[in-house]
Amino acid sequence: MSGIEADENDNSPGIESAQQNGSPYPDETSQQHSNLDDDQAVEYRPHDSTANVTIPTRTIKNLFNPPRDIAKIRQRLFEVQEKIDLQAHEFDFYWPYVDNVWVRQHRGGQDRTGLYITDYYACRLQRPTYTPKPVSQPRPEGTPTRKKQIREGGKCHMKLKVVRYRGGYQSVTIIQLGDKTEHLHDLDTMDKIKRTTVLMDIARSEVMQGYMPASVFTVMSEDEQKLAASGGRHLSRNDVRNASQAWRHQYKEELRVHDGYKYDHGNGIVRQEGNIPLSQAVAQAIDPNLAYHATLPSSTLRFPQENRTFLEPYLPPQDALGMKDGALPHVTLTYASSMDSCLSLAPGIQTVLSGPQSKAMTHYLRSRHDAILIGVRTALVDDPALNCRLEGAGGYGGIGWERQPRPVIIDPRARWMLTPQTRIMRTVAEGKGLAPWVIIAPGFAMDPARLDALRYYGGDYVGCTDFDKRWRLRWEAVLKALAAEGIRSIMVEGGGYVVNELLSPEHSNYVSSVIVTVAPTYFGQGGAQVSPAPRRDGVGRPTVAVRFKDVRWQGLGEDAVMCGRIPEVEGVPVHTLLPEVQPSSGPVSFFGPVQAGAHSLVQRAIPTSQSGAS
Repeated sequence: MSGIEADENDNSPGIESAQQNGSPYPDETSQQHSNLDDDQAVEYRPHDSTANVTIPTRTIKNLFNPPRDIAKIRQRLFEVQEKIDLQAHEFDFYWPYVDNVWVRQHRGGQDRTGLYITDYYACRLQRPTYTPKPVSQPRPEGTPTRKKQIREGGKCHMKLKVVRYRGGYQSVTIIQLGDKTEHLHDLDTMDKIKRTTVLMDIARSEVMQGYMPASVFTVMSEDEQKLAASGGRHLSRNDVRNASQAWRHQYKEELRVHDGYKYDHGNGIVRQEGNIPLSQAVAQAIDPNLAYHATLPSSTLRFPQENRTFLEPYLPPQDALGMKDGALPHVTLTYASSMDSCLSLAPGIQTVLSGPQSKAMTHYLRSRHDAILIGVRTALVDDPALNCRLEGAGGYGGIGWERQPRPVIIDPRARWMLTPQTRIMRTVAEGKGLAPWVIIAPGFAMDPARLDALRYYGGDYVGCTDFDKRWRLRWEAVLKALAAEGIRSIMVEGGGYVVNELLSPEHSNYVSSVIVTVAPTYFGQGGAQVSPAPRRDGVGRPTVAVRFKDVRWQGLGEDAVMCGRIPEVEGVPVHTLLPEVQPSSGPVSFFGPVQAGAHSLVQRAIPTSQSGAS
């Protein structure tokens, strides 16, 4: 209940004892105890009959040590300017910070699979204006008359569709309904009209410790900036009383003020001289940085800002607004090799090459691309996770799946057998990455069980219908298909066959930049090498296969990183690049890339039962 709808004449139990102690606030007394003493707080328990009391899940610590960027997150969930994908536990955590804005109208129900549950929400101000009717009948003896006020409405037409997915991973997608509209008011207007569940929960939890609502209000209002970030700019003492009213009706003991505070006639509850604010004491008790890092997985990587500068000219722009018609994605070819240009000790053997610094760099590169592409041989040998473990990415301190690239596997014959134990699937189930798109040959009859299993985790099989003269999938067709799905940038990581293909004159014009990590080691003969097909000049003499331009070398730990570009090959089509946009130093899209519809060169895999194949 908001302050506008508050009952200001509520004569709940404890009025007489409160007045006898000199406090003008009903249900409040001036006993002083600290809410930081957990053992002491246990003594102040509600009355045995608490069946109708909502048990709070948040405490005052959640107010003075709020989630990172909570004000920005609230603004995003208020505006919903684009599709927002959140992990289910994130939605459950952040939605109560904006439930004063959105009201659920009705539930659309489940789809036929039972995996999707749809709810429809509307802005609170879409409801008609409410004018309270005069009370004609007298209320029961001892029951106060409630002073209701006019509730504003009919001022906004924003609506949302919220789809919860419960499959191989748990997600919530928030989409604005109808034409592109905006609220006819700001977020502060809603904070003034209605308090969030989070604020009321915090107020209730503190009162249930045995503290007077006026004392709780004083403490909550000490840090105005943090209170406003959580939507409490207009919080009132009456809100605190409303939040705890049901509990106070059953609690028969005297309430008290917080330790270090006192009742000052005419000024309410004030802090005593010489005592630090309770908000400061609570904030100091918990180091927000330590608390944040404690929530991160142990495998989280960090790549310092000063190490990123040399990479920037070779990476796709972060703030490109779109792609030109017919444009292909920015392709960054990247791999790690030994000094004798080997990717592994032998074909089919997984080999560690990169040092810790260059490994972190690889995950930073992943965070800067929409997709990460490998060949099926690498998928079979390495069983990779193909996610981004950089701090700030989704699952590693970020929101939703931001900065997580979409894995793409080139697997024309669908040899890669995915199971729930496959590493990439375990990563998806843990909320630390996206499911793969698997590119297969046209007309391939997919086992329905395999198709359903991949879709259950959010991936798909994609049939590409364009071949070259040697009956291989054409790179141009693959890149166009991914561009049509909203992929603006691709990081190609290997393996050797894919790298050698893209370094060949036939395909090198599709590569925008190359980033190679060279480890200080020789693997010797027999290693899986990066060695593109030889080239010859006009008279048949051997010539250099590839010599990069715009080259820059950078030491990174014990490794050396080379960045460069491949000179344009004459007579071979050059793909259209993204519009030239100045790179941004800010983070990648807050909630990740938005996918577009399918391209004409792409066909979703057809299950065997539908294709007629045996």
